[in-house]
Amino acid sequence: MPLPLAPVAAVALSYGTLAFATWAATRRIERGRRDQWAEDALDRLDEGLTLRREPEQLNATGRLKRVFRLGNGGAWELDASAIARVTLRKVDP
Repeated sequence: MPLPLAPVAAVALSYGTLAFATWAATRRIERGRRDQWAEDALDRLDEGLTLRREPEQLNATGRLKRVFRLGNGGAWELDASAIARVTLRKVDP
């Protein structure tokens, strides 16, 4: 029985388009740098969530640190930290 090529070609074209778009996007993204001051600030955060509100500004910090043990002996540590600042100001038109 012959293989119908139209459905296979459509799937191959869609995957090829996705692969090309991913390749093009990765070529345009600039490689980031590691800021040691920011790394130290994230390491100093306490575990949990904090919020602080000031006039025209809201600050939030959060840290989640967990160890996942798998079977006999294997373990993974997850350390997720975030610092956020949101400012809202009224500007004259």
